[in-house]
Amino acid sequence: MRILSIFILKLIGWKVIGSLPKGMHKFIMIEAPHTSNLDFIIGRLAFYKLGIKTKFLIKQELFKFPMGGILKTMGGIPVNRGKKNNMVDYVADLFEKSEELAVVITPEGTRKYNAHWKKGFYHIAEKANVPVICGFIDYAKKEGGIGPVLYPSSGNFEKDFALIEEFYRDKTACHPENYNLSPMYRK
Repeated sequence: MRILSIFILKLIGWKVIGSLPKGMHKFIMIEAPHTSNLDFIIGRLAFYKLGIKTKFLIKQELFKFPMGGILKTMGGIPVNRGKKNNMVDYVADLFEKSEELAVVITPEGTRKYNAHWKKGFYHIAEKANVPVICGFIDYAKKEGGIGPVLYPSSGNFEKDFALIEEFYRDKTACHPENYNLSPMYRK
């Protein structure tokens, strides 16, 4: 898949920037902006190119035949968005049981405009004691890849989110009108 991914990315004119820090085996990777189904395809190709085996949270409705088997093979973890569940504990438990685990989460939670990013990725990282890596897609530059690594500073959510917000400020979405350029959670 790696060679095919490199070929496809080159063919469509996309570059992959950055790499994982050495020795990083467990982490949450947030992926933004997320405004198009194309984001998933470009992201998967980039992960294959970088040799990063990832799991990802995706709405349960997509796990019907024939897509269900394909999504599970690719690392999909079904999420029932209509029911109150404890995904933070569930994913943190997956980290505890695994020697290596990379979980990709789109904090916007939808391809449509969302006034506030969901904070679940941050709570999972805190509970599982793993870093958050800022993954990105930038349609203006036709670049995607890996940005800074953030280690949640216990209890200082506002400080950590300010760093995340600053990193994503100049990233251009496929559909900019659906991208909240200010992900900072504000009450």
